[in-house]
Amino acid sequence: MYQLIQNLKSGETVLEEVPAPQVRAGQVLIRTRRTLVSLGTERMLVEFGKANLLSKARQQPDKVKQVFEKIQSDGLIPTLGAVFRKLDQPLPLGYCHVGEVVAVGAGITDLAIGDRVASNGHHAELVCVPRNLVASIPDGVSDDEAAFTVIGAIGLQGLRLLNPTLGETVVVVGLGLIGLLTAQLLRLNGCRVIGLDLEPAKLALAQTFGIETLNPASTDVIQAVTELTGGVGADGVVITASTKSDEVITQAARMSRKRGRIVLVGVVGLNLSRADFYEKELTFQVSCSYGPGRYDADYEQAGHDYPLPFVRWTENRNFQTILQLLSSGQLQVKPLITEVVPLTDYQQIYGKMGGKSSGAGSGGIASLLSYSETPLVMSASATVQLREVVAGPSAGVVGIIGAGNFAGSTLVPALQRAGATLQTIASANGLSGTLLAKKYGIASSTTDYQTILNDPTVDLCVITTRHNSHARLTIEALQAGKHVFVEKPLVIYDDELSGVIAAQQAADKTVTVGFNRRFSPTAQRAKALLGGDASGAVPMNVVATMNAGAIPANSWVHDRAVGGGRILGEACHYVDLITFLTGSRVISVCLNAMGQHPAETTDSASILLRYENGATGVINYFANGSKAYAKERIEVYSQERTLILDNFKSLNGYGFRGFSSISGRQDKGHTEQFRRLVTTLRAGGPPLIPFADIINTTATTLAALRSLQEGRWVTLSGEC
Repeated sequence: MYQLIQNLKSGETVLEEVPAPQVRAGQVLIRTRRTLVSLGTERMLVEFGKANLLSKARQQPDKVKQVFEKIQSDGLIPTLGAVFRKLDQPLPLGYCHVGEVVAVGAGITDLAIGDRVASNGHHAELVCVPRNLVASIPDGVSDDEAAFTVIGAIGLQGLRLLNPTLGETVVVVGLGLIGLLTAQLLRLNGCRVIGLDLEPAKLALAQTFGIETLNPASTDVIQAVTELTGGVGADGVVITASTKSDEVITQAARMSRKRGRIVLVGVVGLNLSRADFYEKELTFQVSCSYGPGRYDADYEQAGHDYPLPFVRWTENRNFQTILQLLSSGQLQVKPLITEVVPLTDYQQIYGKMGGKSSGAGSGGIASLLSYSETPLVMSASATVQLREVVAGPSAGVVGIIGAGNFAGSTLVPALQRAGATLQTIASANGLSGTLLAKKYGIASSTTDYQTILNDPTVDLCVITTRHNSHARLTIEALQAGKHVFVEKPLVIYDDELSGVIAAQQAADKTVTVGFNRRFSPTAQRAKALLGGDASGAVPMNVVATMNAGAIPANSWVHDRAVGGGRILGEACHYVDLITFLTGSRVISVCLNAMGQHPAETTDSASILLRYENGATGVINYFANGSKAYAKERIEVYSQERTLILDNFKSLNGYGFRGFSSISGRQDKGHTEQFRRLVTTLRAGGPPLIPFADIINTTATTLAALRSLQEGRWVTLSGEC
């Protein structure tokens, strides 16, 4: 199938061939009929992509600050690489979608195949959308009209925050698509509406809806609104304009009555004047997209609805309201349609963006993309073939499941540098996998990971999906007769660990976890300098500090059932590294975290480790430090000698004969780990990391979380 994407690095808008998505539990697979181009939002993306690097930086000063902090901690070259990789990740376009249901996932009973629905799906021939972002279309509403559902909900949410009452005067600043929809909704609420815009064509269109209009280019809008309201001022102002200027918010404040309300739906400069707001005791609020539930993973992805008696208007109920107003004829959207363009002719719309005359032409409001009933790709295949690959026996052919940010920025490039034969990559939506396949010469892209498990030429399955799927996919890959490389953590629950052990023993295949730190040049040199083995001859004390940085509290990483928490997902690196340096395994663990009442997991804690050979380890994993400080530091104390490993860029030794220091570019060992893994696959040999070490490290982090809950040292069982 085909999908529209925006390249933020080059500014190109491209119709990309990608695999068709697979329907998943709680989601709806929809064949597209119409999508609406948001000329405001999508124009900003196009203009940002076409801007030069300096202009991009000026538009995102907060990101520039983060870049300088990363340069201080990681160095210039790694930081520049990260910046360019980020810009090289194209974005899918579109969020106003209409189509026909072709499949429903498990748990959905109120939609059926053949139903017409509106959703926030992208500009693509097929989309897979969570149930709470899908609304049924009434029979009397055309596809063209229904395409306005989601963008109408954006205007409706701004209106709900304003809370207008019958007879109030409300000013709408900006009569683009959202502005005109908002103005109509305000009229339906019995409000007097004054619309402001610079374009005469939009003002004229607004007048046909009974909206009084003013042009700021030729009128003193503050004085005019004051006069139109008998010297009182507007009861409310809804800003739907898009501009970097602070003048809009200043005007909104000055045209408001005392104790008036201002709601921002658009994007404007926010350098507020305290005097303007103080004297009138104005209220100001920013509207968040479609309504309550937006950006809440529990609502959108997990499908947990908010109870109607407590949250009357969710984003889905806002969708339904817009569709009801379209069905009754109270909300008029047909006059807003400037053009309907076939998907293949998308450049008629996007080719005009980014210049002085953006959008659908002079006075353009809404452009629609139409989709043929026959897809551009006749078979909506789950796999897209990109090139032929001839793999010989024992060639170490690799299949990759997962194409997220870490896979694209780190794992896939490392696999390529290691000389791996990359056969297939699987991704949930098809787009991210296809883009990585094209960039790194992977033979095919698919949305069905079973394609990899059923491919007899694939020797190694690389798993880099969300953490809660690692154990299941590892077991499935082992049962399919594949060697496995799985990103950490291996599991997030104890019973999963037992399942992985049983599957590995039965399959007689290797399992490697992405504990790459032990393969970094600095760690390898440290191990050589320390010497010793597991006999206890050289016990040591190791202190590892991870200045991890904060992650938003609502991130999936913190959810024990999905991400497992950062102790399982990241601190495991340092358990493995200390195990590598000491040549021993953990026998007991204690975790101490900030706060008197620790939650199920944490991201600011100290972990104490006891090893079989008498060594000790301390892992300080902190998320409350400065990002300007180095991220990782390891100190080793043994036999009156000290090693300091700083951020995997330098190693300094004290008390070592013939060694003082080495330094270079930051190298955390990803490429070396894959180089050794590919060599082992092709030539045979023992696993890179003993399976018993992997199980011990995983069991240690699971036990650490038990220690957090129980407030005591936890001893690991004998098999670990």
